[in-house]
Amino acid sequence: MRDMLAQVENTSSPVTCRATDYEYDRVMEPHSHTRHQLVYAVHGVMSVRTQTGYWVIPPSRGLWIPAGTTHAVRCIGEVHMRSLYVRQDAAPGLITMCCAVGISPLMRELIRAAAEVSHPYAPDSRDGRLMRLLLDELHALPVLPLHLPMPTDPRALRICKALEQQPDDPSTLADWAGRLAVDVKTIQRLFAAQTGMTFGRWRQQARLLRALELIASGEKIIDVALALGYESPGAFATMFRKQFGLAPSQFFEAADSN
Repeated sequence: MRDMLAQVENTSSPVTCRATDYEYDRVMEPHSHTRHQLVYAVHGVMSVRTQTGYWVIPPSRGLWIPAGTTHAVRCIGEVHMRSLYVRQDAAPGLITMCCAVGISPLMRELIRAAAEVSHPYAPDSRDGRLMRLLLDELHALPVLPLHLPMPTDPRALRICKALEQQPDDPSTLADWAGRLAVDVKTIQRLFAAQTGMTFGRWRQQARLLRALELIASGEKIIDVALALGYESPGAFATMFRKQFGLAPSQFFEAADSN
């Protein structure tokens, strides 16, 4: 695999695409690339972690990873991954931070076509024009709310790690303040400054991203809702729809139909 990646990254082509199918629950240890990368799964769900955050990427979504960003990938079930590698000087003005993005039907088909392109290709050839259009479409990718930012302060990080391990933990800010021997306002300031979210909003986002993983693994909606600390499946569905625009039962169906 390292040799294949080296060939992809060392080619003179501005954009390359690599198609890889991974077995159930494959884990790719922390690594980085010399090129920008767009990770997209035509089938399956991925979770990606960097030093600054965590993303869950279902089908019809992708993750933009700027060059040099160290990241680890975990496949949730079987994943059919398509990765674009973009030379840093090929498209100035692209996003400079990791973010989840929407993959339009046009972008999906461009990625599929790019996976069939041989390298190197002539700039004025059909393949060259295809890749230029792909670069143009990269600038139009919509950013999506599939990110869970992680703080660096050890006190806030302790809270976040605990909630990742036990997302149904009902502890309040006052509870955490007592355990950490700080006042509530200190925790509020830490979350606002280091995650851009309130404590409650961060916990909600952590639960919803975990829900995506559990649903992708085949768990029933009622079991997911209860495992994440919601009072009922209805309360969970309401929060899920508010965040993602679809009911939990519809989310992956919509992805599969794209």
